[in-house]
Amino acid sequence: MSDRFEAYDEHDEDPDKGTGDDIEERSTAVGQEGHEDHGSHRSGADGSGDDGTHDGNGTHDGDSPAGRPDQPPRIPLPRASVEDTGRPLPELDELPPPAPLVLEHRVLKSLLGAWALAACSVEETAAVEDHLGVCGSCAEEALRLRGAVGLLQRPESLDLDPGLRTRVLDSCLERRPPRIPIPKWALPYDAETARLDALLQDFGDAEWHAPVRLRWFDADEATSRRTTVAGVMAHLLSVDGLVAVALGLDDPMGEVPADAPTPADRTEAYWRASHFPPTRSVRTPWREQSHDLVRTVSFTGGTTGKLTVPYGDFSLPLHDAMLDRAFECWVHAEDIADAVDYPYEPPSPRHLNRMIDLAARMLPAVLADRRQKGLASPAHGRHLVPAGEPGRTLRLEIEGHGGGEWLIPLDSPAAMGSAEHEVAHVALDGVEFCQLAAGHVPPADAAAGQVGDREAIRDVLYAAASMSRM
Repeated sequence: MSDRFEAYDEHDEDPDKGTGDDIEERSTAVGQEGHEDHGSHRSGADGSGDDGTHDGNGTHDGDSPAGRPDQPPRIPLPRASVEDTGRPLPELDELPPPAPLVLEHRVLKSLLGAWALAACSVEETAAVEDHLGVCGSCAEEALRLRGAVGLLQRPESLDLDPGLRTRVLDSCLERRPPRIPIPKWALPYDAETARLDALLQDFGDAEWHAPVRLRWFDADEATSRRTTVAGVMAHLLSVDGLVAVALGLDDPMGEVPADAPTPADRTEAYWRASHFPPTRSVRTPWREQSHDLVRTVSFTGGTTGKLTVPYGDFSLPLHDAMLDRAFECWVHAEDIADAVDYPYEPPSPRHLNRMIDLAARMLPAVLADRRQKGLASPAHGRHLVPAGEPGRTLRLEIEGHGGGEWLIPLDSPAAMGSAEHEVAHVALDGVEFCQLAAGHVPPADAAAGQVGDREAIRDVLYAAASMSRM
């Protein structure tokens, strides 16, 4: 055989390719002759074949482009699969298994972290697990790492359902009623102060000094006051002190005099008396005072529910004052959550319904007071309805959880709402109505649906907004 290298053209015939039958025939011919004539199966060095010459275009003179009929085609046929030849397939069991990894102790120990994260190869995993069966120190380390990996899982949201606390307490109280139960009208205050305290527990100095803008309506005009998160808590502490004083508890104002016993004047006096802006230190007295209020009304039972709590310009029964404080606690908790960009859910539907009911019951008296001050439309050609008699009525429909329907008498706080005397119908979402009563939503943008006397609707919406205060 010649030792020199010959150029190979991919269009030339490859003697090593072909069908299985062709390979078998050539093998037989070689065996019969004892040798193979190399020059009879390929073209010569000058490019000529056995019986003809190339014309330079890859064809033989006098033959078809495929070459001589007794030679295989120039384009090889598809190869036959092993399954089609009838020959036995190789046995997989005969393949030797991969040799186990033999690693030093220090290498296996360094792989424990990757093993705990399931990041090792199959061979490394087998080597590590075999090692854990004989090495106690590595087994303990692997157990600790597996526990740490569990802590790396994506945490669930820490924002609990606002109704979860109520459901848990109800379930516990069904099994073992308390010897000294909390009055139902104090439950919303207990729940809202607990939720706000949970929001504050992880605040740092930056959050306590985050700016907050308190908003309310004064004389039908939007008003605001800038303070901080700590300033809001000082405001809640000083106003809750009105209820504390009515119950005979210590006044958080101490010896600090206020111009008037109103929530706004008490707050301004508390802020002025502080040598420095309020800090996180205000949280502890506020929390202790809220616990004292709930404990006191629980020990005194339901007999204190009708105790009067003066607010300066008006007074509320204790059971309504506790609802009012729960409402303001929720509203200002949302102000704080907005200031630190944290989500905050509305109260549970049961407690939200009580807060809406309080605002709806206060609307007739607020309407009458606004009419006396000239802020509401006068009752032209109308006379005051005798106490207990039906009069012109607005139907207030509150949608969503905690909602319902309330018939609001328009002409007298002593009148009775009546569906037969309905002159207007207003529909609002429950949370939006509370935002209106807190002075956070303009009255003109509050109502989702309005039907009937437009003047009466406007009076009621502005009356609801005028209930807001700092």
